[in-house]
Amino acid sequence: MNNSPHVLLFPYPSQGHINPLIQFAKRLLSKGVKTTLVTTIYTLNSTLQHNTNNTSIEIEVISDGFDEGGYASADTAESYLKTFKEVGSKSLADLIKKVQSEGTIIDAIVYDSLITWALDVAMEFGISGGSFFTQACVVNSLYYHVHKGLVSMPLGATVSVPGFPLIERWETPSFVKNYDPYCAWSKTVIGQFGNIDQARWVFTNSFYQLEKEVIEWMKKIWKLKAIGPTLPSMYLDKRLAGDKDYGFSLFNANHNEYMNWLNDKPKESVVYLSFGSMIKLGPKQMEEITWDLRESNVNFLWVLRAKEGGKLPNDLLDVIKTRKGLVVAWCRQLDVLAHESIGCFVTHCGFNSTLEAVSLGVPVVGMPQVSDQTTNAKCLDEVWGVGVRIKADENGIIRRGNLASCIKMIMEDEKGGVTRKNAKKWRELAKVDVEEGGSSDKDIDEFVSELR
Repeated sequence: MNNSPHVLLFPYPSQGHINPLIQFAKRLLSKGVKTTLVTTIYTLNSTLQHNTNNTSIEIEVISDGFDEGGYASADTAESYLKTFKEVGSKSLADLIKKVQSEGTIIDAIVYDSLITWALDVAMEFGISGGSFFTQACVVNSLYYHVHKGLVSMPLGATVSVPGFPLIERWETPSFVKNYDPYCAWSKTVIGQFGNIDQARWVFTNSFYQLEKEVIEWMKKIWKLKAIGPTLPSMYLDKRLAGDKDYGFSLFNANHNEYMNWLNDKPKESVVYLSFGSMIKLGPKQMEEITWDLRESNVNFLWVLRAKEGGKLPNDLLDVIKTRKGLVVAWCRQLDVLAHESIGCFVTHCGFNSTLEAVSLGVPVVGMPQVSDQTTNAKCLDEVWGVGVRIKADENGIIRRGNLASCIKMIMEDEKGGVTRKNAKKWRELAKVDVEEGGSSDKDIDEFVSELR
């Protein structure tokens, strides 16, 4: 590897942003590229106890200014993002100097599109940069149109972007629908495009077949490479031996407990519920979901992070005692989704979960909460036809009866058969794109040859 190209990969320090870049790193490694993952001191310290990364990806750390507590220890989102930029820029520059002083060349820095300042640092050292989108192409297209003033704010009743059906106001990402130029996160997601024209490459963890029309439009603007879906190889093309999980988790899972429970359940009989690593459900929403699960009378596996578990209503605990339901603090989601007992995935529609459902052929019930999730839910329901979605009321609560009727639709009705068939079609298309000679594989090869 001494004469190989060397790439630094720098994800935003949260689970949903780290996983896609780790998988990209593994693909690059398999093609003879030396890779170094850059993460924050806090993130590395909080993953060490259950880090299963056994590849040759090297890891280097920088400071985000919150080494003891990470994002959660900042007073506000604004103070975190401001400090991350100030401290992180200097820390990243120091890391580059250190690596170069050891005689190692850095040929490119591929950075999370939210960390635009990483490109400024790279350019100071004359290093080529690549912006990496971890969200759906249609979502990034919406942000780009807002950034360029091509969509007037506040939004009207509908919005149109190239290569995609008309989007109603409520279906746009929350940072567009409730656009606030003073909100730190609104500024960050819309500001992703501030210096993107200076990036040598733009990557997306989506795949060509999934967002063909939008990707074609984006390729007219940037040197876009669609390199997804960024799932471990054993679930797709099986070309990377032993690549069964992401290998880098911020949470611990009792794997045997839920897998043994799933092994006892009939084929396609379990409803799996998970709302990702960031979403916090309020007590009222927990109560409504519990009512629907009892009403549905289905087997269910529900991921509720340790801090959330204390909100469980008593009547749900009664159901759990019957072995019809199981609540766990975390799980290896890919293993669960790939299990034959899973009949339906109730999801917040984060883009990683969206890609995993599509790539593993599992029908979904979308319960979007914030950010890009409402737009992803529209894709899953209306564009890709792999599920149904539920609209929250004016207080952001999904009321009882809605989830139960959607679960019935997927698990028992004709609609379920249609979504299952569509999900399996997308699963095959995902495999085609990542296999040797597929569009994602070709885009990665192209990047590697440009590095060389």
